[in-house]
Amino acid sequence: MTINTKKILVIAISDHVEAMRVASGLTIYGHEVQLVFADRCLEENDETIAQAETLDLADITPVSLLEDPLMERINHDDFHALTESVNHILSI
Repeated sequence: MTINTKKILVIAISDHVEAMRVASGLTIYGHEVQLVFADRCLEENDETIAQAETLDLADITPVSLLEDPLMERINHDDFHALTESVNHILSI
């Protein structure tokens, strides 16, 4: 069975922890995954810290559309270019 790898963008807009889980899980099949936080800053709590470790293991460096002290900010032009460069977009 051959799996075609895809470029996937996960946009976290309502459930940050679930978006982090999904992004990490998609790398199992070798997909290139990017994660953008779009609605609010990431809360630092036990659950997000654990998921951040998983993202690190999956080699995913999340970015944010907002000023967030926990991650790099991406501007709207770069976000638009990112959406144009992927095969699939998931919003969670």
